[in-house]
Amino acid sequence: MNTEIIDAGGVISGGYKVDVSRGEHVDRVSSEWFARPDDERFLSLDDLFASVKGRAELSRTRTVDSAAIRVEAHRDDPEKLSLVLPGTDEIIAPTHWSFGQLSSLVGAPAAYLRQLPAPLAGINLQYGLTNHRAEQIKTMEVADGRTELRAVTGPDYGRIYDHELVSAVQRIAGNGTGDTRWKVPGVLDWSTGIYNPRVDVTKETTTLYASDRDVFLFLVDDLNPIEAGLLPDGSPDLYFRGFYCWNSEVGAKTLGIASFYLRAVCQNRNLWGVEDFQEITIRHSKYAASRFAHEVAPALSRFAESSPAPFIDGIRAAREKIVARSDEDRQDFLRKRGFSKAETGRIVETVLAEEGRPPESVFDFVQGITAVARSKPQQDARLVMEGKAKALLEKVV
Repeated sequence: MNTEIIDAGGVISGGYKVDVSRGEHVDRVSSEWFARPDDERFLSLDDLFASVKGRAELSRTRTVDSAAIRVEAHRDDPEKLSLVLPGTDEIIAPTHWSFGQLSSLVGAPAAYLRQLPAPLAGINLQYGLTNHRAEQIKTMEVADGRTELRAVTGPDYGRIYDHELVSAVQRIAGNGTGDTRWKVPGVLDWSTGIYNPRVDVTKETTTLYASDRDVFLFLVDDLNPIEAGLLPDGSPDLYFRGFYCWNSEVGAKTLGIASFYLRAVCQNRNLWGVEDFQEITIRHSKYAASRFAHEVAPALSRFAESSPAPFIDGIRAAREKIVARSDEDRQDFLRKRGFSKAETGRIVETVLAEEGRPPESVFDFVQGITAVARSKPQQDARLVMEGKAKALLEKVV
């Protein structure tokens, strides 16, 4: 669909009308957007790759005996604590993150040690290293002016470098700024309900992030909206594809990718009207690199190249599957699926308010359930309800 044509198909002045009262609300990208300072925001995949690849090229990893690590602290500098690893006399400074990892590995409370003068903290840490039962640890060091200890993990930690994930994304998304169909998302105008896919990529709008601990990317195919049924007013119900992925080469989080269809992204980078959410996560265990090569990278390519036909067919089937024609049917349908009497009433009322009629099809009930789920203040309760909605849809498909 050409988003520059004004027509009856929902395209308006370079954007398109969307109904974000439907589907799920996902705030994962918004959480990243709020938390990232300017120096962790990148304007293209090329810039992001150059940054994370550059630091990897300055890094080295090795497995060492923990008992052979020497902790050094000086009384004349009570704030400074450094390490000397076996096989070298080079002084290495732990980062805040690696100090916490090292403390955790030897059973020392990092928060407590940070409050102590460096000489005293060094004595406690040295004792823990000398008596560490696992004996061996894997280190990651980076030499950029001075040598820093970026990560300390167990010997079987399966490191996947951040640049490997970014490179896999580049293979389907190019620079992430519109040279392929995959790009940084546009913005929903709440006053008009129009989603504009064409927004300049700035530090404020970008969804490409990296810190010294991790990398996070979110891209969409919002110049090619997909029609999957009609809204109550007869206009098309439009979706587009999106995915986000994350990794930490220093052990701060798992590696993962989430793919989905959505209706809009707002200025705060909340995802609205999300459907068909799928997620793959990989722990950095011994065979993580192999699993990345055989699961995550191919999954990205499959999603990027896949036809939306199964998604559209699933939505159509859910719309056509009539499961309730009376108030008694509606009550019976929801109560048999584990919804309380109060929840059942709210779901029916929500659909009636939004659609102008009570729910009849599986799709109607799914939309009502997800709308009520969004109002749940507790995340666990919301996820349980969204899971029930997803299960309903999957049974139809």
